Amino acid sequence: MRRLAYLFGGAAAAGAGVYFVVYLYRWQWQRAILSGVLLLIVGVLLLGIVLLGRLARIEERIRESDRRQQDALARLRQTHTRERDGRFRWLEDPASRTYVFVPVLMVTGVVLSAIAWLVQRIASVTARPTAERRWAGQLSVLTAPDPAPDTDLEDARPLGGGRRGRAARLITVGVGAVLLVPLVVGLADLTQTRREERNGAEATSVLVRVDMRGVPVTAERQSMAASQAWERCRNSTSVPLRRTTLGELGDGLFAGVVRPALTDHDRLRLRGCLEDADVDRAYLTVVGIGDADKE
Repeated sequence: MRRLAYLFGGAAAAGAGVYFVVYLYRWQWQRAILSGVLLLIVGVLLLGIVLLGRLARIEERIRESDRRQQDALARLRQTHTRERDGRFRWLEDPASRTYVFVPVLMVTGVVLSAIAWLVQRIASVTARPTAERRWAGQLSVLTAPDPAPDTDLEDARPLGGGRRGRAARLITVGVGAVLLVPLVVGLADLTQTRREERNGAEATSVLVRVDMRGVPVTAERQSMAASQAWERCRNSTSVPLRRTTLGELGDGLFAGVVRPALTDHDRLRLRGCLEDADVDRAYLTVVGIGDADKE
């Protein structure tokens, strides 16, 4: 189930990212904002799924540790109860005649303790701590290096900061920069306002279709929506559209003639502005846009 969520989340994030770049290229800011918000939401959801999975694993480990502790505690209590119930049971029998066993047991314990102490002293003098040295050698990799006498601890290199870690970080940063720089430069080149040479045409004609949603379709509503969108997009090109209006052709179609002729970049911006216009209950589609030659 988690892999399926990752699959759908990754596909949604990829789609939102692609449409975000496409809408930026088309100068459709409202749609680009919606795609960016969707991309952000999907990223937060994926991050939440990852964090929830890790929290679930941590909780499972804590439960397993608690369960093991409870089992060990129950075994210890059971063993302690068994030993307490069965220890020196012969003393509880008043008819028993084995009271003499107590002094013998005490003397035997003293003798055995003396023998054990003597063996321990001989072993400490003659034996070599090979096992301890071997364990210390195996655990030496986990100890922190001793700083030099004249070295400040604040200037000491942190753990894991060797040449390999530094090289890995540099490679990661370099790959990220190589992938990010062309994307940023490409978007800047596609969306910047630049001066372009005109192609010699006298004017540019624009044909727009207006569709209404949620309200009765009338010529008055379509004309009002077209006028609002056109007024909003007058300043979207490098040359403001001052003395240009849309003429109604019927069936929701409107046409306009822009003078002087627009460049390719300005036509792209005008199309994106008209199709992305936030007119209430109206949707504009640029049917065609092209240059009109001189007569």
